[in-house]
Amino acid sequence: MPGSLVSNLPSSNPQFWAGQDLTLGIMARVGDQTFSLLGLPTPPSGVRPAVVNNAQYTSTHTIFTLSAGNATIKLDFLSPVSPSDYIRQSLPFSYLTISASNAGGAAVQIYADIDESWTGQSGSTAVKASVSGVTSVFQLSVDGATTYTQNAMDQALWGEAVFASRASNSSTLAIQSGSAASVRGLFASNGTLSGSSPTYGAGDVVAIAQDLGSVSSSTSVTYAIGYTRDEAINYLGNARASYYSAIYKDPVSAVSHFLDDYSDAASEASALDSNVVSKATSAAGTNYSDIVTLSVRQAFGGADLTIPADTLDTKDLMLFLKEISSDGNVNTVDVIYPTFPIFYVMAPEYIRLVLEPVVRYLEAGRWPSVSPQSPLDPIFFPWTIHDIGSSYPNATGHDDGKAEQQPIEETGNILILAYAYTKAVNSSSWADAYRSLFQGYADYLVGNGFNIASQLSTDDGAGPLANQTNLAIKAAVGLSAFGAMFNLQNYTEIGRSYANELYTNGLATDAEKTHFQLQYPGSLNSGNTYSTVFNLYPDSLLGLGTFPQEAFEMQANFYPTVRAEAGVPLDSRVPWSKTDWQLFAASSSGPNPISNSSLTATRELLVDDIHAYISNGINTAPFSDRYVPFFFCGPHPLLRQLHARFLRLFSSGAERI
Repeated sequence: MPGSLVSNLPSSNPQFWAGQDLTLGIMARVGDQTFSLLGLPTPPSGVRPAVVNNAQYTSTHTIFTLSAGNATIKLDFLSPVSPSDYIRQSLPFSYLTISASNAGGAAVQIYADIDESWTGQSGSTAVKASVSGVTSVFQLSVDGATTYTQNAMDQALWGEAVFASRASNSSTLAIQSGSAASVRGLFASNGTLSGSSPTYGAGDVVAIAQDLGSVSSSTSVTYAIGYTRDEAINYLGNARASYYSAIYKDPVSAVSHFLDDYSDAASEASALDSNVVSKATSAAGTNYSDIVTLSVRQAFGGADLTIPADTLDTKDLMLFLKEISSDGNVNTVDVIYPTFPIFYVMAPEYIRLVLEPVVRYLEAGRWPSVSPQSPLDPIFFPWTIHDIGSSYPNATGHDDGKAEQQPIEETGNILILAYAYTKAVNSSSWADAYRSLFQGYADYLVGNGFNIASQLSTDDGAGPLANQTNLAIKAAVGLSAFGAMFNLQNYTEIGRSYANELYTNGLATDAEKTHFQLQYPGSLNSGNTYSTVFNLYPDSLLGLGTFPQEAFEMQANFYPTVRAEAGVPLDSRVPWSKTDWQLFAASSSGPNPISNSSLTATRELLVDDIHAYISNGINTAPFSDRYVPFFFCGPHPLLRQLHARFLRLFSSGAERI
């Protein structure tokens, strides 16, 4: 829900991340008066909008409190984050709990509906209404949809939208489908529904109403809303299903279990919410806690936990991420890289699970199998692949070699990520299985990670550049990570020799050694270029000691000198900034940080800038990874909106949440 619409919640629709409206109409009837609570831009005659009192969020909840006459109504949306419970985490549903209180004994009825906007397509909608035990379920799907397809706005087309509820101990339930005007109008006039479910037509809704009876104290009912895909991922031609499918074989049994699990899921969510706030506040203050709290739900919500659809073997577990709001790539390595800190702190196994489909593909020698120029001329790229599929959920690889090339970027990333997992779980068994693969990538960095040809980095929108300082830092840290992972000191020393040249000998700094320059040798730039040197962060987090403490202090002193009104630009070439890389920079404290040093002041400055960006009321789309840090650029600083990709967490240490 865009922040600018919250004050008009009764008439505003929630949105898919790409910006299209999703119908979710909610009403409450208190006594003889019906109130719109959410998603009714044109309510039935006589319906009054409830008054929005406040909105709040936690890592797992979004809660709206409204006044409907004398009654207080709360809409509590809960999306469980349960990294260690793969069933709970993989279920693609959210809870909506609607509670009524302070009604003075008046009769209260609750209503909610959805429509085909949740299926991703208008027309050809099939609806199935069923009852399983005490659970009433609507399933909406697109007739004839091709598996693994999506619409132009990134919504999956081949699954089912699921809407379900069950009566509480003190409520009675009724359902109905039909035209929005007739179904909503019937509830608005008498607080109930007819039970009819005719063939779905254009403009129809499916609705579930609950009669709470006479309400004095707080009374609540819970709905479930989600979207299931029986075949969630196409991995190299083999279908993979969501993890929960190992036990719950169909959407009805899955959503029934989901509702059964509400009490335990809510208890876990409450504990997690408190823990996140406590740990994040302790690490870097309340503004940082707000940022982390906002990030957690989306980071885990964007992760698909899967198993083979044919065997449902839970030992063959893989995690998939979609690079949204750009090109829809699957498991993009330089998207995994900025996402890994939250996994490192909260769910280290997820680092392995998201890398597994990548390294398994690379280990098979299919990157690429033949040269794009000639099918008879085999070539094998010695660097890591950028992604394993051009269009989610098709993780079909790039056997033809036709993929975006970021040789140093992705090769350094995969070594850093592999070591982060190894360190977090204190075991090298997984890395040992792919040692020869990682060895080849380390050797590539030895030969190519210092005199770097013109190429793209992760910030490909800024264009290619030779000898990018940030890429050389990544190569140095990647070599140190490989050396630490397999106890090969010679690779660690090569990484440190790169660092010695770049920093100690001043190859990549300005003459006065006030900052790292955009590219080296520094004499090319006359001291006038700079970059947000975010690749120092894993050196600090993982305790690799590739760069000396003085390099971290140098950058911390420098960032405030190039800060714009709302943050530090990515580098001297562009007017835009990155939220993820600023947080990486903010948490790059070095091997021997000094208390109350410039590091602390700069960390607070960068965190406060990001907090201002997400809370200033100018930006209404989801928390983005890219924005313009100059307030004078106007009211549209958001360049693109992202989901799992932009959600980051930095850690002041190895303490787990």
